[in-house]
Amino acid sequence: MNILITGGAGFIGSHIADKYIEAGHTVIAVDNLSHGDAQNVNKRCIFYKDDISGNIDYIFKENKIDVINHHAAQIDLRLSQRNPIIDIKTNIKAGVNLLNAAVKHNVKKIIFASSGGAVYGEQKVFPAGENHITEPLSPYGINKLTFEYYLKFYKNYHGLDYVILRYANAYGPRQSLKGEGGVVSVFVKKILKGDVPVINGSGNNTRDYVFVDDIAGANLCALNYNDSGIFNIATGKETSVNELFEMISKCSEKPVPEKHGEEIKGEQMRSVLDSSKAKSELKWEAKTGIQDGIKITFDWFKENIRRK
Repeated sequence: MNILITGGAGFIGSHIADKYIEAGHTVIAVDNLSHGDAQNVNKRCIFYKDDISGNIDYIFKENKIDVINHHAAQIDLRLSQRNPIIDIKTNIKAGVNLLNAAVKHNVKKIIFASSGGAVYGEQKVFPAGENHITEPLSPYGINKLTFEYYLKFYKNYHGLDYVILRYANAYGPRQSLKGEGGVVSVFVKKILKGDVPVINGSGNNTRDYVFVDDIAGANLCALNYNDSGIFNIATGKETSVNELFEMISKCSEKPVPEKHGEEIKGEQMRSVLDSSKAKSELKWEAKTGIQDGIKITFDWFKENIRRK
């Protein structure tokens, strides 16, 4: 298949590109490089440096696209709280522009990277299944959920199939080291540079951390799903920030003191997802345990942090 990956130079998108190419597919990647890194792009990709909010018809004309894998996004939850308009422009307006291009050029299916933690909000059930009530606490979560509804509309009105993958907290090699990066990459960066990471609040809040190679595998499974649906992509296991810090600090050659700061307003206390539907219907499940994944991630950043 010919697969267009938006955000193809990014943390998750580049791993998916590798997985698709390894499986024998042709990958066309587009990224404006605002967050992505050109060095992440597989050399066998057809790469376009462009923004999906503009005229992207030429990409579809030059490549017969069968499937779109949509990972381009504004990824900073706190920025979405400070400036919701920016989040709307990127996560809604640009996304709908992509959907219009998909319909115009007869694309068969779109795979969308949503967020399990962000769309469910403060959970009522642990772990949360796909039918859990959706009460997002941030514009980022609101817009991820809103785009899911756009996908349902385009399916009903235009016949465009979709697979929505609601990720738990992704981590792994190539994750951004900028401020909006995940907690794993932020902690690793601080420790490798000899600084002390700050744990927000008590550190007892929990997340479900899923390794990026497992996420890429879920996107490969989604290609073969012959229907439209929503799936949690997660481990089903909770890890507190304090536990995460301890795992990362143990990877360091020197002891790292535990330092706490103020609690961040609007952050969930607990988030853990049930991925049994993905196991039964997509034939996918997470394979990488958190301790192994943290070690792989730490070692990768230790080797590559100079270019970051």
